[in-house]
Amino acid sequence: MQDMEKQEVQNEVEQPATEAAPAAPAEPTLEDKLAAAEAKASEMQDAFLRARAEGENIRRRAQEDIAKAHKFAIEGFAESLLAVKDSLEMALKIENPSLESLKEGVDMTLKQLSSAFEKNKLQEVNPQAGEKLDPMKHQAISAVPAEQDANTVVAVLQKGYMISDRLLRPALVTVAQGK
Repeated sequence: MQDMEKQEVQNEVEQPATEAAPAAPAEPTLEDKLAAAEAKASEMQDAFLRARAEGENIRRRAQEDIAKAHKFAIEGFAESLLAVKDSLEMALKIENPSLESLKEGVDMTLKQLSSAFEKNKLQEVNPQAGEKLDPMKHQAISAVPAEQDANTVVAVLQKGYMISDRLLRPALVTVAQGK
């Protein structure tokens, strides 16, 4: 009996020692790893779909902005021409215009038009006599004998125009022939 009591005491001493010892970390099972991988894949797919939708929204908004820019590109220019049209219509309403009042009205209308051109960066191309022919801005209509160097402007038949740095219409000029 004594042996049994010793055995029980020894068992009681050993049990708390084994319980107090830290448990070794359990190795994750394949099912746990699979579940974690599926959750991560689902999270990544959701993030991908959201990013794709955001990209589509940005592309669509950019296309709408471009379409609006094309549609209303001349809005500012058209607005500045309204004053010119109003002036011309007022001039036509005058019953008995004098030559002086017509000249004054045309001069004022031309100033309004020039102001509209300046405001919208529309510049004249009006080369001076003797200036070298620039084929990027001038179009030679004919060559005439002249006392100046060959390929220089003799006369301007029609002014040209540029909008910002782009040629809208070349100036029509006659140039000097070679001697």
